[in-house]
Amino acid sequence: MSQDLFQNIDERLLSKLNPYEEHIIVNKGTEMPFSGTYNDYWEEGTYYCRRCDSPLYFSKDKFDGHCGWPSFDDEIPNAVIRVDDADGIRTEIICATCNAHLGHVFIGERFTDKNTRHCVNSASLIFREEQPVAKAVFAAGCFWGVEYLFEKLEGVYSATSGYSGGTTDNPTYREVLTGTTGHLEAVEVSYNPLVISYENLVKYFFEIHDPTQTNGQGPDIGPQYLSAIFYRNRSQFETALKLIDILETQGLKIATQLKAATLFHKAEEYHQNYYEERQTLPYCHTWQKRF
Repeated sequence: MSQDLFQNIDERLLSKLNPYEEHIIVNKGTEMPFSGTYNDYWEEGTYYCRRCDSPLYFSKDKFDGHCGWPSFDDEIPNAVIRVDDADGIRTEIICATCNAHLGHVFIGERFTDKNTRHCVNSASLIFREEQPVAKAVFAAGCFWGVEYLFEKLEGVYSATSGYSGGTTDNPTYREVLTGTTGHLEAVEVSYNPLVISYENLVKYFFEIHDPTQTNGQGPDIGPQYLSAIFYRNRSQFETALKLIDILETQGLKIATQLKAATLFHKAEEYHQNYYEERQTLPYCHTWQKRF
């Protein structure tokens, strides 16, 4: 599978920005020093991207950089990308998911042991008093079993059954069942990226279904039951590619599709926690070690 197939996430996943936020986040502006909401802010919790709501920084990595902007000496893994700044001197930092401008990173100032300072605009951030919550969406056949197994993982807060990848707004189960909406039965996994990595989630995904089946999953046949990973950024895309390559060197012909993240529609309530509610076990999903 070629890296040329990478696409950015659906723009419908991005928040609408006011003119000031757009100036900072899209046009790469800089807020006045000591003016931002989070400059002198020390509550425990997580800082998310204001544009796409991806977790970027955890409060334990925040420190007083005496510069007038929020300072962090580390980011949540794979959340931030460093690029050469247009001024030819500094290093810009952007959100790995939506390319929102965050600020700049400086090395060698010796403020902390990590010797790194992410100097971030408050306008690029949203803070919540919680552990980091990241989201990943997988399709692996009937969502009942996928949801059930993902919820067993340490570091996973919850798994939600739903539909993704199609064109119909707010599809119903009956509509998706026809195979004409373009949606796949999918599961949205909410997890703590400081506890379990995205790579380990993808490994598990490949181990709880048959990623070589091309027409569905197990006895469930149809386009709505195909195998797919809905990646949010290039790091996730490349992680999936790497793991597919590993499996194919084992002789497996992987049918899993890689799709840019799009709107996830939660399924009807009677689909949620299906096996837990009925005190039964999945009929077409089991774990098989592959890595």
